[in-house]
Amino acid sequence: MPKKVLGIIGGGQLGSMLASAARKVNIKTIIICDDPNAPAKKFADEFILSNYNNDQKIEEFAKKADIVTFEFENIPYLTLEKINKFTKVLPEPNINKIIQNRLTEKDFLNKINIKTTLYASIENEEELKLNKRLLPGLLKTCTLGYDGKGQHEINSIEDINNIKLDPKKKYILEKLVKLKKEFSVIVTRFASEKYEIYEPIENYHEEQILKNSKIPSDISDDIKEKSKVWSKTIAEKLNYIGTMCVEFFIDKNENLYVNEIAPRVHNSGHLTINSHNVSQFENHIRAICSLEKIPTKKLFNAEMINLIGSDISNYRNKKFKENEFFYDYLKNEIKNKRKMGHLTIVKKLKNK
Repeated sequence: MPKKVLGIIGGGQLGSMLASAARKVNIKTIIICDDPNAPAKKFADEFILSNYNNDQKIEEFAKKADIVTFEFENIPYLTLEKINKFTKVLPEPNINKIIQNRLTEKDFLNKINIKTTLYASIENEEELKLNKRLLPGLLKTCTLGYDGKGQHEINSIEDINNIKLDPKKKYILEKLVKLKKEFSVIVTRFASEKYEIYEPIENYHEEQILKNSKIPSDISDDIKEKSKVWSKTIAEKLNYIGTMCVEFFIDKNENLYVNEIAPRVHNSGHLTINSHNVSQFENHIRAICSLEKIPTKKLFNAEMINLIGSDISNYRNKKFKENEFFYDYLKNEIKNKRKMGHLTIVKKLKNK
């Protein structure tokens, strides 16, 4: 039988790891990306350089693949729909339509009775003033923006008076919670009520960029169980196929909130490559390519450190211990606040 061919939209580090996981289970990969220096081209079987609005290249890419997925969610919905006419896209494009807009994402979550921080739709400075009850708050663009981009903390009317909104953009104002912990749940849905789910991963951010992740997380058993139930509910309501991440907040009063959903493999789940028998990447490939679902087991406790910007320089020539695993994303240019690699440190489980 010929190998299945998986198409991946995007050529960053997540694309690299997806391509590596696909090779492990005998799946060929073809990547389409608009970056000629995309690191994932080193891991894929074939690479197409193209903008995501080039219909000819998009069709060529789609027809070469048996199934298509993506490494980031901010791909134009129309592009995903065009691809879906030729080759099935998983997760389905309509899911991205909900999640790539912060307002529709929050509306969806509240509609299915999952708690988020209070929020309001904002289009101009006057609407900001009318929603001063949400201060202190975080003003975000409804679309695009990640790792803190397109976000402004607003603590007072004076802050509102000093901000100038782009009339071409729509915004959401989210009330800040008195934060105690941030954590994420990585879940892979294969079919209705058919899941593999990883234990909650505790996260620490610097300047709104993920810096460290660890398992086990230091949160209560009740919160752990509730977060898993919510994550499964979200995946089920979206009819999601593949790996997704749900990011959570816990406030000082032990209230649980969903911050956002990532409809893809996620940075906080990188440690699963070394901590589990099946990584988040392999589970994603298995789910979207209709391969066997293998029971996922934790082999080690683990901590992941993101290497951001010039951090990478201290690791490229370093010697590592047996329990340390260094990943260089092979990006040509070191940039401030750019994720350049990560280090995972594994620790034996107490019963081993």
